[in-house]
Amino acid sequence: MKIKNILKYLVVASLAIQLTACTETEVEQKFDATPTERLNARKTELQQVLPTSEFGWKAVYFTDNKQLGGFTHLFKFTPDGKVDMASDFNTDTKIYTSDYGIQLGSTVSLVFTTKNRIHLLSDSNPAAAPTAALVGKGYLGDFQFLYYGQENGELIFKTNRNGQEVRFAKATAQDWTDLPKNFLMIPNVIGRNVYGANRGLEIIDGTTKKTYDFNPFTTITRFTSYSTATEVNGLGIGYSPTGIVVSPAITVGEQKLSNFVYNSTNGSFTATGTNGVSASIKYSDTPFVISDDYKNFAPGQPQKVVGYIAPNLTAAQSNSVLCRTLLDKINAGLPATQSIARVQVIFNNAVNGTYIQYLFNGGKATITHFVTTKVNDTNKTIVLTDAGWTHNAATIAILKDIDAQLTNPDGLYIKKEAFTIVASNKIYTLANASNNGFRITAYQL
Repeated sequence: MKIKNILKYLVVASLAIQLTACTETEVEQKFDATPTERLNARKTELQQVLPTSEFGWKAVYFTDNKQLGGFTHLFKFTPDGKVDMASDFNTDTKIYTSDYGIQLGSTVSLVFTTKNRIHLLSDSNPAAAPTAALVGKGYLGDFQFLYYGQENGELIFKTNRNGQEVRFAKATAQDWTDLPKNFLMIPNVIGRNVYGANRGLEIIDGTTKKTYDFNPFTTITRFTSYSTATEVNGLGIGYSPTGIVVSPAITVGEQKLSNFVYNSTNGSFTATGTNGVSASIKYSDTPFVISDDYKNFAPGQPQKVVGYIAPNLTAAQSNSVLCRTLLDKINAGLPATQSIARVQVIFNNAVNGTYIQYLFNGGKATITHFVTTKVNDTNKTIVLTDAGWTHNAATIAILKDIDAQLTNPDGLYIKKEAFTIVASNKIYTLANASNNGFRITAYQL
């Protein structure tokens, strides 16, 4: 019995040794390539794959999605080191040919070695800077892309300059033909609030809804933000013929939404996920975010002054159509040499209390409407009530309609916004709480 057991143990031990030997051999075979050999293999892989896409590759390049949007680039590579390229950096969407190379360093990189459209994003000429903060830096772009392999048919790169991920997807013939159509989307991204006084981002996760204000878009940076009363989220935007691409993607649960389709019927952009997940940039006369900022203007608080000032705020995207219509109506009722200069509200002045002032260009005297104030904490509004004018009815007739919006019985929503316009002053919006579509933009003065 003992001899039999010993023989069994010897057989088991022999098998274990053989299995271990096989495993070790497999590991050795898997890792027998040197780092240089692995780099050369990766270089060969990239050299071979770049020319294989029939219509080349498409990349929406977000150079820094904390302050800039995305720029669509199309590439068609040839095996002999040439590349045809087009982009929507500006309205010149023609195809240009230049050189590229695949270089070895600590990793494999694709380098655009002679000037082409991609280099516009790395131009450090001060005149090319999109903002004062980026003078000498340009659009923070790169022309050297470190290769990290393939995933789902896409080529994965990271920029040498700041490590930003850029993915090349296979392009279609239609991508090249439709590239100029990207610019037709710009007015829709800027927005036309004929669809509603407020613009917001609505995120739906099944039966749960969260809303944000969608703030004014800047075309030179292709950048905007969406915000609540307590948080601000930057958002880079790239154009497409059918909508927009955003970065960072909107995260809903475990899903990331980045491709939004435009709806010309209501001016919305919608990205749709699965299982009831969606995100929509849309309009409404009802505010998407109602803040507690009204409390800072309540009776007993320190003096605050907010005012619409022309021309700085004339074209503000946050002015509603009704607001612009009423301002235009005032100007139409004035002599040609005069125009409205300011509509401002002084809250809690130590001498005169609260009052609305209308100031004019062209020598017309200021008109003042004294009001009393009260807050409605349930609706989060402040209500201005007539307490007399400095001028007679005939003089104030041209102001009647806009003044009725400011003194409507439902009160005003007052909100400090997350953006600035022209000047560094904080921006407030005042909206008719009856949700009739009136919203005016004002500086804190």
